[in-house]
Amino acid sequence: MSDDTILYARDGDVAVLRLNRPDELNAVTLDMLDLLAATLRRAVEDGARAVLLTGEGRAFCAGASLKEASGGDPGDRLRNHYNPVQQTMADLPIPIVTAMNGPAAGAGASLALGGDIVIGARSAYLLLAFANIGLVPDAGATWLIAKAAGRAKVLEMALLGERLSAHDAMEAGLITHVVDDGVVFDTAMTYARRLAAMPTVALGLIRKQVKAALSGTLEETLALEAEHQSLAARSQDFQEGVAAFLQKRKPEFKGK
Repeated sequence: MSDDTILYARDGDVAVLRLNRPDELNAVTLDMLDLLAATLRRAVEDGARAVLLTGEGRAFCAGASLKEASGGDPGDRLRNHYNPVQQTMADLPIPIVTAMNGPAAGAGASLALGGDIVIGARSAYLLLAFANIGLVPDAGATWLIAKAAGRAKVLEMALLGERLSAHDAMEAGLITHVVDDGVVFDTAMTYARRLAAMPTVALGLIRKQVKAALSGTLEETLALEAEHQSLAARSQDFQEGVAAFLQKRKPEFKGK
């Protein structure tokens, strides 16, 4: 697989991942998806404490590469390449910030919305155009949008196949903030650096907890909160947080 379709760099404790097919609006190939999943895992293995995901050029991601859209069973492509990326994002033990620097269509919308904090450029938009060509939303879009914005919004987007502006996406609860195009990356980086300086173990548990709560019962959520609180309380960062509070100083979390 080509190593340059996903760019990887470190900014302190933040791993910066860039979708890098700007001439194709960062449309994803199967190899590119496999590399993205591997690079997300690499970020954790390298000790990063937060991920910033963005796109090169004027788009975040235009979805699937049309050059790979024909031939074979598309369900197999989802099971073997698209779904593992979304699962990797969901299971990552560190937070993800998305800098949605431009359009996020199809699977690109799923990748953008897979972040915990999503910063959208004013010119950016989400688009589920699957029905326009006789397909259905994939890569987790149905779940992500329904859970965040509800049944009416996901049906509107999926059935009509129309653009949803970044502003309207924020109003619907799909993304976190909308900023001017020229500052979207810097704004996202500010959030990523802030998260990278926080107690990493607790943040990872919070990600798991929220995911479980979206589909679980109150009883299941209460049990998981108790289990996670026990784990968090055994972390070095918890000890540091308590000590800093008692000493009236700013804590210095190490992510352990």
